Amino acid sequence: MGSDRVSAALRLALADPVRFSIATQRSKPLRPYQVPAVEAIWRSILEQRGDQFAVVFSRQSGKDELLAQLLAFLLVRFQRSGGSIVVATPALRPQGLVSRDRLLSALDTPLAGQAATREGSTVRLGRASARFLSAAPNSNARGQTADLLLVANEAQDIQPAVWDAVFDPMAASTNATTLFLGTVWSRETLLARQMRHLSERESADGRQRVFKVAWEEVAAIVPAYGERVRSRIAQFGPAHPFIRTEYFLEELDGDGALFSAERLAQLAGTHERRSAAEPGKRYALLIDVGGEEESGFGLAAFHDLSRRDSTALTVVEIADPEPGSGLPHYRVVDRRAWTGASHAALLPQLVDLARNVWRARVVVIDATGVGAGLASLLGAALGQRTAGAPSIKTIPFHFSASSKSALGWDLLGLIESGRLKEYRETAPAGSEAARVTAAFHEQLAAITYETAPGPGRQLRWGAPPGKHDDLVLSLALVSALDGIDWRERKATGGVRHMA
Repeated sequence: MGSDRVSAALRLALADPVRFSIATQRSKPLRPYQVPAVEAIWRSILEQRGDQFAVVFSRQSGKDELLAQLLAFLLVRFQRSGGSIVVATPALRPQGLVSRDRLLSALDTPLAGQAATREGSTVRLGRASARFLSAAPNSNARGQTADLLLVANEAQDIQPAVWDAVFDPMAASTNATTLFLGTVWSRETLLARQMRHLSERESADGRQRVFKVAWEEVAAIVPAYGERVRSRIAQFGPAHPFIRTEYFLEELDGDGALFSAERLAQLAGTHERRSAAEPGKRYALLIDVGGEEESGFGLAAFHDLSRRDSTALTVVEIADPEPGSGLPHYRVVDRRAWTGASHAALLPQLVDLARNVWRARVVVIDATGVGAGLASLLGAALGQRTAGAPSIKTIPFHFSASSKSALGWDLLGLIESGRLKEYRETAPAGSEAARVTAAFHEQLAAITYETAPGPGRQLRWGAPPGKHDDLVLSLALVSALDGIDWRERKATGGVRHMA
């Protein structure tokens, strides 16, 4: 290609980032739903308006590619006159370096010239630069300046206090345009805060500052993407928190109470409590194991907040999946609690409840810490066949920060999809059964949560100091049942059992 043709092509490509994308990114130019945000950001930079923008795309639909191509355009456009870009990510490794590598890939074009990497986290092209910095609370990022663009990528994982103190001043003296990208999650995140602020600005002057692209808009252009998302929705249900935030771009409530009034209303069922199995129905026992003491049994001890958590039992009926979903529904039919009981005394009671009272198909039991011994003994006892009765599968569950987080997210998904329902209490007021139910609802109301910054959005949830959550944890173990295909059964001796 002659020099005149190269110059003409370069001038055309540098007219705006969309033309640059068409000219340089032939295998993956900007898609139609990416264009409005890029054009608005470029106008703000070109006119030195210092606007702020929020870009929220459905998961894996091109948010990071949009950023890479925009940064590549700016470096090429300003390589002679100069300019600086600062990109903040929750951590330099991996997010910052992944963003850097995407930029280098977008710069791999004859029109861009030779880009250089300095100090591992800065990309320079002529006199223009893009510096990638960690926004972790303990990072040393002060003293930088952005005069072209300031970016908060994965802004939902950047602490608002860190952004306000360290990064926002980088654009103050230059009136640089600022861009926030990420996934909404709960309302306390930096991204959600900025989206509310920018939406108010939009209402005031009519200029769009928030660009949201849900999965349906992406699927209309990329059919394979739509098929993938539909399969995820079918697997987890449309009300699962990850589906709501990552694909429908809905903000989760963030009032500190995990079980809002709306969730409690969804959890409430109309079926009656049961005391034993009904013919033809399938049941599972869910057990959260508490500490043991030499004395102090029953609900009197349960209500003594100075004592350890109870061993809590939730019994659920497994209902057939609704047509087309493949996902079972769960009905809580009974609930019990033992406080301070020795595990040796509990073992025969749990075996009897599983084998004779509920004829359980599966038992899920907390096998963490003090629960490990009881879980092992119960699994051995129920794993044996007895006369006329099959063995019962026992699933040990080990609590950790990550497994409890996943359990909480899955529990919310079951509630909000309508797949989990509580019984309607029929026990006489003042009875032990009614008091356990009342204690369970007290625990639900007391549970608080927060979503931790960083990849995975770990959910930290539980009872505040002085309160218990054993009955709620027992209920949450219902999520472990979703890994079982309840439709697979075989006939043995005239009785149908799970394969």
